[in-house]
Amino acid sequence: MSRSVLLQLARDSIEEVFHAQRSIDKNALLKEHPLLNEKIQTTINLYINKELTGTHTTQDTTSSLLNNIILSAKKAAFENATTLKTSEYLHCDIELLLDTPEGQLSETDPSILP
Repeated sequence: MSRSVLLQLARDSIEEVFHAQRSIDKNALLKEHPLLNEKIQTTINLYINKELTGTHTTQDTTSSLLNNIILSAKKAAFENATTLKTSEYLHCDIELLLDTPEGQLSETDPSILP
């Protein structure tokens, strides 16, 4: 099963930090997926062995979904009580919560390695 664009964006955001380089082409993503321009509050939760290890919710209602996912993923991974290590990243599940006018939407991406 393929990973959704939103969850792939969350994973790519964390990987940018591990690789210490920008790899996300925001303009291309916005052109290909106009929904990423929408203003949607975003929460990213990271789980290792079903335990919550990192979380972040955007409070900025003026920022795009694209920027909210990137910010939330990086903050959930690296600005919590424990910083995510590369070895942990390979075993972490990523949960994405979107607060839309229709209600909260949730999507989870299982770990890369079981």
